[in-house]
Amino acid sequence: MITSQMITNRQAFFGRGSLATLCRLLEAASLPTLLFCGRSFIDGSHYAAIKERLDPHLLGYEIVSHEASPAEIDAWTARWRGKAARVVAIGGGSVLDAAKAFAAMSLHPLNTLRYLEKVGDSPVSGATLPLIAIPTTAGTGSEVTQNAVVTDKQTIKVKASLRHENFVPEVAILDPDLLKGAPDHVLACCAIDAFTHLFEAWLSAKGNSFSRQTALNGMRHFITAWPALNRSDKQGDEAREAMMMASWFGGQSLSMAGLGVIHGIAGELGAIKDFHHGEVCGRLLFPFLMLLNESPHPEQQALMRTLDEALFATRHEHPALYLAEWLQQQAITPFWQHPPSLSNADIDWVLARSNSKNALVNYDAEQQRFMLRAAWPVE
Repeated sequence: MITSQMITNRQAFFGRGSLATLCRLLEAASLPTLLFCGRSFIDGSHYAAIKERLDPHLLGYEIVSHEASPAEIDAWTARWRGKAARVVAIGGGSVLDAAKAFAAMSLHPLNTLRYLEKVGDSPVSGATLPLIAIPTTAGTGSEVTQNAVVTDKQTIKVKASLRHENFVPEVAILDPDLLKGAPDHVLACCAIDAFTHLFEAWLSAKGNSFSRQTALNGMRHFITAWPALNRSDKQGDEAREAMMMASWFGGQSLSMAGLGVIHGIAGELGAIKDFHHGEVCGRLLFPFLMLLNESPHPEQQALMRTLDEALFATRHEHPALYLAEWLQQQAITPFWQHPPSLSNADIDWVLARSNSKNALVNYDAEQQRFMLRAAWPVE
């Protein structure tokens, strides 16, 4: 299968301390700039260090605390349309996606829902404001993808994307020091999201040698980083750098090969529950690996044998089960423990809408039900 897709930023800066690049970029081209960020950034030391140079370039800022809804994006657009000429996003995946959505919708005449996948009736034009994306978590890879995720949990209950190749941010700044000090739960859940992107792209029916090599590179970085993400020493610094790279490769991989049944379920569950997306993917990953262990599909089994040897330099009798065991044993926190509950109605709602996406196997409703019931207790 031939891969042809825009998967990289126009410009990317990587390395510890690279946040300082932001002020130089803004000073080099003076434009009215709107900042999207999380509250933790505004209250933290990284903002304090650049505030004196950064603030003169800003029209203002918007705080993003959750996955943005169509109504929130429309409100931002109404407030800043015609005023902001550039956008900076500093935060996790929700912040980056919100900024990407605003940057695009500020140059589109209709409201957000009209352009949203699954429910919209109008194609996006690709027009967007220039955007500088600076992730403070290593998970979504949104700084390198062409989609902006939008979630409406209140009215139409949908989680979908605004998508165009022009929506890949113009500049990305990847500073691993921005991960330092994050709570263990956040580090682990974001990281397992990155791994799920890489793993599902590795197993994708749309995959080829190019996309799988990209995914493998990312998974190797993940394996190096996973046990040491929260350390405060040199090993921790190297782990956070490796995980930032794993997330970057994850964004590239999903752009090329797409995702599988884990995200086919997680996207629908995210439309009705305020669960952390990475945690959802991680919880679903473990029962998926149980299904994968029993899979008779020859290509899936061959890919798992290849991956097993590539990641662990040996062969295990049950590669999928070994991977699950390794992930749990090496995790910095057991994020999969003490899950909230789902109702049977919740599960039925998700199963009526979920799908296997680009998986090599079409997982039926009972297999997906098994994954959900294994990941969450049922009321």
